[in-house]
Amino acid sequence: MSETAIPCTLMRGGTSRGPYFLREHLPAEREAMARVILAAVGSPDLRQIDGLGGATTLTTKVAIVSKASGGPEQVDYLFAQPALDRAFVDWGPTCGNMLAGVGPFAIENGLVPAEDGETRVLIRAVNTGALIEAVVQTPGRRVTYEGDAAIAGVPGTAAPILLNFADAVGGATGRMLPTGNPRDLVEGVEVTCLDICMPVVIARARDLGKTGRESAKALDADRDFMARIERIRRAASLAMGMGDAEGRVVPKFAMVGEPEQGAVAARYFTPLATHEAMAVTGGICIASACKLPGTVAEGIARVTDAAREAVVLEHPTGTMEAVITTGRDASGQPTILAGGTLRTARRIMRGEVYVPRRAWEGS
Repeated sequence: MSETAIPCTLMRGGTSRGPYFLREHLPAEREAMARVILAAVGSPDLRQIDGLGGATTLTTKVAIVSKASGGPEQVDYLFAQPALDRAFVDWGPTCGNMLAGVGPFAIENGLVPAEDGETRVLIRAVNTGALIEAVVQTPGRRVTYEGDAAIAGVPGTAAPILLNFADAVGGATGRMLPTGNPRDLVEGVEVTCLDICMPVVIARARDLGKTGRESAKALDADRDFMARIERIRRAASLAMGMGDAEGRVVPKFAMVGEPEQGAVAARYFTPLATHEAMAVTGGICIASACKLPGTVAEGIARVTDAAREAVVLEHPTGTMEAVITTGRDASGQPTILAGGTLRTARRIMRGEVYVPRRAWEGS
């Protein structure tokens, strides 16, 4: 046969979408796996006419799930971000939105037994090492996607999926503040470099000539602005010890501004385009900056000194709530103990995706 059939489930996870695979159904070697993923989504091609991709980075994501081999976790979640315009798969970041679908997918594929009422699934994000608890609704020991929970950026309602990040600090760099400072001057702009769930470079919107309440379309159209924040992101990446970020999607960039009704107005970049909503991991990082003293969010964010607080982020299509728990580390310094948020997911279809055999074999 000229094609290889691979079982997969197409799912929406949070505000993202893409195919979910069992690890055993993909090539063992990472380079071969990348070829198969690119063929499955139809990259490189901006329209992705020849695959399952959604022609945007937010709707062209891939989740690879397997039963955990050891440790406290039950399943491993490997995230892949295929590029649209070149034959490249980024394995560096994780995706908290796609994470929302991992628990239901794991239960439905027999990796985790369902409990009656709700099922807690302990997930290891392979890309960053983070440990996450997903609470999935399973009445009658069956996953349900029907419910009354709504999230901005997704029409209608669905069953809630609670995501709790237990060890969110320093997953990529080993430190909450990779530069050792709550603020740094990078390319003439004051930023906070923070590694909580996702390494993010955060600046004040006003320092960039913005309010933080602009639409994604308006920000993307400002080419000088986009070029400027990319220069800042790349310079900050070096300062964080993460190397040159050219062609890579981490660290991310975000800006914060005065809110209208929530805790803070925030815009998140992926990084060469504005996120149309808010990433889960990036949102938790931004919310954490709002709760930590000395960051660029101090004096802007409307938060209290409560040890556990729901921080409401205003993004281009609505709001996202991140529950942040603060405390002290061994040296008595303020730190983030946990972060969580509510998402939803939906199974769209299940079947087989066909990829050319040459992608699998590398011929």
